[in-house]
Amino acid sequence: MGKITRRAVLGAGAALVAGTAYGVHSLRKRPRAAPLGFDLSAQERARGTAFLKAHPAVDAHAHPGQTFVRGASGLPPLLQVYSAKGTFEGRTVSDMVEGGLAAASFAAVADFNVLDLSREAGLVERRSFDEGEAWASYKIQITNLKKLASDGLVTPLSAPGEIGAVRATGRPGAIWTVEGADFLGGSSERLQEAHADGVRSITLVHYRANEISTPMTDAGDDSTLSPAGESIVREMNRLGMLIDLAHMPETAARRVLAVTDRPVMFSHTHINTTDMRHPRFISADLAREVAATGGLIGAWPSGIGISDLAGYADRIFQLTEAVGINHVCMGTDMDGNYKPVFDDYRRLPELAGLLLKRGMGEPEAAQFFGGNLLRVWQQGIVAGSQ
Repeated sequence: MGKITRRAVLGAGAALVAGTAYGVHSLRKRPRAAPLGFDLSAQERARGTAFLKAHPAVDAHAHPGQTFVRGASGLPPLLQVYSAKGTFEGRTVSDMVEGGLAAASFAAVADFNVLDLSREAGLVERRSFDEGEAWASYKIQITNLKKLASDGLVTPLSAPGEIGAVRATGRPGAIWTVEGADFLGGSSERLQEAHADGVRSITLVHYRANEISTPMTDAGDDSTLSPAGESIVREMNRLGMLIDLAHMPETAARRVLAVTDRPVMFSHTHINTTDMRHPRFISADLAREVAATGGLIGAWPSGIGISDLAGYADRIFQLTEAVGINHVCMGTDMDGNYKPVFDDYRRLPELAGLLLKRGMGEPEAAQFFGGNLLRVWQQGIVAGSQ
């Protein structure tokens, strides 16, 4: 989940007051689209569309329709306003179908109840969880996510080998994931129930310091992985669950790499360079270390240092140059991102067309859009069953 700005929430509050008579769902107007930053002919776009029909595109990290806000409790005033705007899963799923997306992560947000907005730092921990609150919030969110499937909006994707059958349903595949392992309370024993719920990936840390580690900070946090975190990593390995290190400081991430015997991923990030640095980016060295384990870096279309979809394409090529095409996937943070430059799944054919136009071969593009994620996921499952 990306940064929610104070300005965005205050703007939503004004809209809420103005639109109360029409119901909160009328407030979910589609935001102004980010610029493309390039020209694409009809033929080049058609090539992107044909490519996506032939190869499954899978988003490693997303919050389609912001399901995580439904039923959230204990929120501070500004996030109450944000949540009161409601959810919009139907619109995003429709965009998936129109754009040709095969599947996506549908991520719960484990620490949402205890966050607040800081003018200086964006989302930060505001309070501690009450006893049992984190687990109760997780159960509410996973129930809401699974209802999207029972209502016929999506088809659950619980294993990579199911992708063909899921595509045949005509509905997008939904991979249940959780951003933040706070709901585990430091206990690896709860992972079995989460796995039984259908959860297939967990981001170990989000914006709250939990029993595993702390989140990324501007100060170059050198927090490491706790003993409880090491147990959770090992149990996720055993269950064949994908470990996501997005939001984790580098020292802790390197400890995960030392403990895990399965590939891991940073589902949505970028690499720091001499020209552009940010606390949510990671060093090129760490990215290469993740790749050396067979893992993945998710190309993140946050508007940090880029302003259009062409900039996202630049970012994808930078990552492939840094770690190799086998270790890059798409991690959009859709509907939870900060100033996204890829903000609508209907633009997927344009992104595919642009990458192909700029010289990415179709086999390589197939790896980026979904092949790498499905392969790494399958490797974790096979290894975990041995």
